[in-house]
Amino acid sequence: MSGRRSVLWRAAVLLRPAWLRLFAGALAAAAASGCAVALMATSAWLIARAAQHPPVLTLMVAIVSVRAFGIGRGLLRYVERLVSHDAAFAALGDVRVRVYRKLERLAPAGLPAWRRGDLLTRLVTDVDDMQDLALRGLLPIASAALVFLATLGLAVALLPSAALVLAGALAVAGIATPWLWVRASRTVEDGVAGERAERTATVVELLDASTDLLACGAADQWLSRVDDLESRVALRVLRSARLAGAGVGIAILAVAAAVWGTLVVAVPVVHQGSLAGPALAVLVLTPLALTELVQALPVAAQELQRVRGSAARVLAVLDSPDPVHEPAHVRPLAAPAAAAPHIRVTGLQVNWPGRTQAALEAIDLDLPPGRRVAIVGASGAGKSTLLAALLRFVDPSGGNITIDGTDVRTLDGDDVRSLMALCDQDAYLFDSTIAENVRLARAEATDSEIRDVLRRARLDHWIDELPRGIHTRVGEHGALISGGQRQRIALARALLADRPVLLLDEPTAGLDEPTAAALIVDLLAAGTGRTTVLVTHRLADLGAVDEILVLDEGRVVNRGAARDVINQVEGRHVVTSDA
Repeated sequence: MSGRRSVLWRAAVLLRPAWLRLFAGALAAAAASGCAVALMATSAWLIARAAQHPPVLTLMVAIVSVRAFGIGRGLLRYVERLVSHDAAFAALGDVRVRVYRKLERLAPAGLPAWRRGDLLTRLVTDVDDMQDLALRGLLPIASAALVFLATLGLAVALLPSAALVLAGALAVAGIATPWLWVRASRTVEDGVAGERAERTATVVELLDASTDLLACGAADQWLSRVDDLESRVALRVLRSARLAGAGVGIAILAVAAAVWGTLVVAVPVVHQGSLAGPALAVLVLTPLALTELVQALPVAAQELQRVRGSAARVLAVLDSPDPVHEPAHVRPLAAPAAAAPHIRVTGLQVNWPGRTQAALEAIDLDLPPGRRVAIVGASGAGKSTLLAALLRFVDPSGGNITIDGTDVRTLDGDDVRSLMALCDQDAYLFDSTIAENVRLARAEATDSEIRDVLRRARLDHWIDELPRGIHTRVGEHGALISGGQRQRIALARALLADRPVLLLDEPTAGLDEPTAAALIVDLLAAGTGRTTVLVTHRLADLGAVDEILVLDEGRVVNRGAARDVINQVEGRHVVTSDA
């Protein structure tokens, strides 16, 4: 239980910037509900007193009060919604920014701990749920507590025995019922967030692999899995709704019992002449005005339980250790970002977060300005890990990487990356034009600059044949163009960034042999004059590089001049661990 309270407390701390406004919203909510109770009490007194035919002036204060409380209830409810929702949305935006910044620090080394759809659920749905901590959880409870105390104070002033009856009913409706609901629904609510994330992750994976699944005839199996997850989520939600409905019913019965209990203890007092008839009406009817508040409490307990599950998932992201530790005192780069740096890798060892086995061991690499090196190896050999270390996406666990003699661990990660342009094997293209996808590298680039880098990426002839040229749309993730054209657009984007170091990560993955061969030649030609690191599983067409490193299980098993290595290693395509 302490862990649960800790999660809710930490979630509340995340909303700290909005605490003052949320407190104002709680006061407005209490005032609105108080007006509803006061309206019922005043109306009861007015009707009962009017039945005694007193002078009309005796009723004027009550008549005006009824109007004031009626207007005040609606007005204060509007103020409460305006203030509390504005505060909750502002706090929600702050939490979402925190999570996004954390994901930025975790990427890419720390992200494999979660599935893509799971991360999407944490960033969107789970963060959205956290606004309900205040709006549907704490605010209703706080406002109800204030109104309950005020109502009990009125009952004590009129008849202490009736106040005891009302206090017992409120204890059942406001404390015992929500507590029992939490105990009964804990397992139901705890599983909702996890199964909802599982459903989203499965749907995302289904959409990503839809083409392959349809081709292999496995789509129906995945659709059945999604249906099963949807049914499980719906069943949990239904169980939770039933429990909440039962809680609301018990709370309403407790209020009804308070009405009958008040009659039992108050009627004899009226007969004795110790209590006036209008006061009896106030005592009997006032608990009815609390019905709306008491039936909101089991729902508030439900929201807190649900928010706890979502908050735990959000906090798990925020608590994740950063794969890269930025120095407390950042050293500036020895040369401006436009200057070609001298990069040295010495005895490098890299361990991915959460893994004990090293992904790279004892790697040495010298990258003076303009040098072109190919890193070759089978899948899982550690090629992309080396690029991640150069980009400072993961810290070395042994050895070091220096830029102009300065250890990268003493530099700001963004400064290190400002020297490098990455052309990834699965570079994302947005459903926009060729020009806009290239312009992502430099927003102020002109059309002529974009045409120039497209020419250097050997796309100029293809662009000239398009009816709209560089303003042709590429479709979602480049669906309207070929794989080779998509990779060349990614190369043009990297060239437009105009960084002195060019990193190419498996640029020919998924391409046919002729296209891959032509692309390798063009990539190396486009990188002329830049320090270039080409990661590939092919040995073919690497004669233009200065050095080849062959990796196997994180270690260098062969290295040397391009021709020497190509002649030594059997096969010219995929390098295997047996090479």
